[in-house]
Amino acid sequence: MDLSSRADEVIAARPSSKPLIEARDVSKIYTVGEQTVRALDGVSLSIQLGEFVAIMGPSGSGKSTMMNLIGALDVPTKGAMELDGRNIATLSSDALADLRNRTIGFVFQQFNLLARTSALRQVMLPLLYAHPRPADAEAMARHRLEQVGLKDRMDHYPSQLSGGQQQRVAIARALVNNPKLLLADEPTGALDSKTSEEIMALFCTLNTEGITVVVVTHEPDVAEYAKRRVLFRDGHVVEDISQPGFMGRAAE
Repeated sequence: MDLSSRADEVIAARPSSKPLIEARDVSKIYTVGEQTVRALDGVSLSIQLGEFVAIMGPSGSGKSTMMNLIGALDVPTKGAMELDGRNIATLSSDALADLRNRTIGFVFQQFNLLARTSALRQVMLPLLYAHPRPADAEAMARHRLEQVGLKDRMDHYPSQLSGGQQQRVAIARALVNNPKLLLADEPTGALDSKTSEEIMALFCTLNTEGITVVVVTHEPDVAEYAKRRVLFRDGHVVEDISQPGFMGRAAE
């Protein structure tokens, strides 16, 4: 499916579709020695297909725990957590891995690139491990690298790329399987302010093309790019507001 078709599908689906992400009265409790830590305490949160959401909060607020649940990297202690209509607590490890592979593209603060692998091969890796492997894997990877502005850097290695270019490679790799959700954890934490603006503008563009974007961040400047901001504190959602976002600025 091309990006214009995906965008049309998103617009058509918004009024009646179920949320892409839905947490219902979710709690996550950890036991550390004799101490019980309630990282999330009865959180309910819905994110629709096509939204751009920033999840914020100080250290220990529960935002990282919520990111792990949204990414199907963990399951709740209590409550129901659904991703793309499936309750993650009911799935086997293999089914969770398949759901993540089909639905989510992950972007992290550290780029997690292989030192001796070209940008093109980095982006192709998720496709090489897919079953079945796409026959046009190289073409798909080239398309995503062009989309993030690296048409002339495909044969470069990480040591030959700037920090911003390395993050763009990581974003292209996250997108190569055509996920519904781009889940980014502090994606600008290792970048300077100018490069951070470029990466966030890229997220805005991807969102306009139909991809749901969820960014976990503690930086207000980053959160301002999103159209919705959800603030966590002490395991609770204490603020959930819509905002204009920086779409116009990103397009300038």
